[in-house]
Amino acid sequence: MDPLELAALCVWCFVVAFAGGAVGLVLGNIRLPAVLLVAASPAAGAGANIGISGVAAFAAAVAHIRAGRINWRLFAWMAPPSMAGAVVGGLISGAIPDTALLLVIGATLLYFGVDLLRRKPQPRGDGAERDGLDVRAAVVSGALIGLLGGLVGLILGSLRMPALLRWVGEAPARAVGTNLAVGFWVGVAGVVGHVPGGVDWMVLAVGAAASIPGAVLGARLTGRLGEQQLLRGIGAILVVAGAATALQAFL
Repeated sequence: MDPLELAALCVWCFVVAFAGGAVGLVLGNIRLPAVLLVAASPAAGAGANIGISGVAAFAAAVAHIRAGRINWRLFAWMAPPSMAGAVVGGLISGAIPDTALLLVIGATLLYFGVDLLRRKPQPRGDGAERDGLDVRAAVVSGALIGLLGGLVGLILGSLRMPALLRWVGEAPARAVGTNLAVGFWVGVAGVVGHVPGGVDWMVLAVGAAASIPGAVLGARLTGRLGEQQLLRGIGAILVVAGAATALQAFL
């Protein structure tokens, strides 16, 4: 990796982590093309990218833990199946064409992004834990999204976020923190799944180092956003992420 490539990767990882940290996403699908350009191989790049996502998710999650924006009960139900799915996906990556997977993921992100941009916040309490959360939806969606993410080298928090909002029924601010906490463990599991096929550890280290400050600064922004602003921010980023993912399928 020459110095120019190194600098460009650092800047891009910081920017992506900052934007993602504010809305509970690590945006690995937007980072992935840059990682693949400098990685030793596509498979090693995918492994490095999911590792960078995990580190960025952890850095942002720490800020959300301090602010009390994580639903630990929901985390306990969602993290284990998400990790199991990511390990399996990493182990069988390459068995399903990436193009088909990326097109499906991109279309899904676009749908959820537009839906969130049109959605109006529902009246709710002061941020206390909500009753009536659909734990079954958390378990099933966690496993499926973890599997998809392991296959393509992403932790897919961009899919888990709308699942938390629409199917599980979590409030936006707590969904942000919970999604990042789950995302860290999915990243760990995804790297483990990719180890047999190879991981570009240098790219992982450089990308992770640049992502940490961006994720921390972005996470501090979450508490300053109103619910409608947060929903619009998540929706807008999902639209961008969906378009980037679909474009990546063709490239």
